[in-house]
Amino acid sequence: MRHFAIVGSGPAGFYTAEALAKAYGNEARIDIIDKLPVPYGLIRFGVAPDHQSIKKVSVRYDKVADSENVRFVGNVAVGDGVSVEELCGLYDAVVMATGAPHDRKLGIPGEDLPGVLGSAAFVGWYNGHPDFADLSPPLDGGHAVVIGNGNVALDCARVLSKTEAEFEGSDIVRHALEALMQSGIRTITILGRRGPHQIAMTPKELGELGHLEAAAPQVDPADFPPEAADEALEDRGLAKSVGLLRGYAAAPVHKAKEIIFDFFARPVKIEGAGAEQKVTVERTRLDEDGRARGTGETYELPAGLVISCIGYTSPPIVGIPYDDRGGKYKNEDGVIDDGLYAVGWARRGPSGTIGTNRPDGYEVAATIEAAMPPGSAGGKTGGAGLDALLEERDILATDFSDWRRIEQAEAAAARAGSPREKIISTAEMLKLLGHA
Repeated sequence: MRHFAIVGSGPAGFYTAEALAKAYGNEARIDIIDKLPVPYGLIRFGVAPDHQSIKKVSVRYDKVADSENVRFVGNVAVGDGVSVEELCGLYDAVVMATGAPHDRKLGIPGEDLPGVLGSAAFVGWYNGHPDFADLSPPLDGGHAVVIGNGNVALDCARVLSKTEAEFEGSDIVRHALEALMQSGIRTITILGRRGPHQIAMTPKELGELGHLEAAAPQVDPADFPPEAADEALEDRGLAKSVGLLRGYAAAPVHKAKEIIFDFFARPVKIEGAGAEQKVTVERTRLDEDGRARGTGETYELPAGLVISCIGYTSPPIVGIPYDDRGGKYKNEDGVIDDGLYAVGWARRGPSGTIGTNRPDGYEVAATIEAAMPPGSAGGKTGGAGLDALLEERDILATDFSDWRRIEQAEAAAARAGSPREKIISTAEMLKLLGHA
């Protein structure tokens, strides 16, 4: 029998568990460990609440969790309640699938001001993540600045712009919806240090901005190169996205709220407090290598709220070598050390889509299979050893049946048209389960 621990229950963790279960069958026992009492990670707390079709991928993960040789172990913080070294002593292989839940720093003066949030915090707030349930984003000013040119920046801008009716069918949490409906924000500026040809935005997310009830995107036509240059974008999959931006620039629509794309612009300083907060921005140009260089020309943008969407980092954990520059665990093709592996964003950094984690998980599982082929004996205690350790430390773990009870309670509390009303407190979850 082989025993495997996967730390993190997001897409990378579930795809790795699926691959290991297929490779080993009944010869393996697989524990998916998460610090929260509930599974799904990025799917539950990162995917925008109005993108329910994407969240449905969790149905596939349900099938993995329901397998006889796979177990969900929630409410266990690896690196705190249990060390990585201890897990490696209990399991034949430990796979770090923690994702990258921490915001990358801007590295500019003023980024620690109260009105400046990372996207992990802001997205976690409106998605009901327990760590950010008490966040109170300043929404009373008229202006918001969103820094970044990827899909997360679009998600934040869209959520700030929607009407209450447009959230129907979503699972945005009640406290966030109520706050957003009282928001005074009317102008959202999306800052990008490079131009339209260098964005990391997909057509679906960009296209949604053109159908908002009360908000419309604004793009300066002068930011585009000649249209013939778009032909080179076909190989990079950007042609449709840039085409949408060109459409917004050619036929601007005026509504009560505006989403302004400010290209060739990078923040250099944030000052002030409350509605008087402002961002100093420097104009940039691209050098011959395609990198953004400052021109020295600066201007100021009012910004009662600033949301930084420039990327994420994996959490440093004692016992795992860390790549500070990449914000991930040091590894070679997913191998950190003997019996210790990394997968997903913890392996390659925050890049790719949810689906990108499937081949990544299968590749790491294949590496494990090569190192310890099916049929070979392991001799570790696995889940039984973990259970004994948790009992000794009075750590109350949750399982998948507990998650089902939480899920049912959330569905029962949902407002009309919503699939669920998330429980936003770990303590409340445990209380519901009788663990408090």
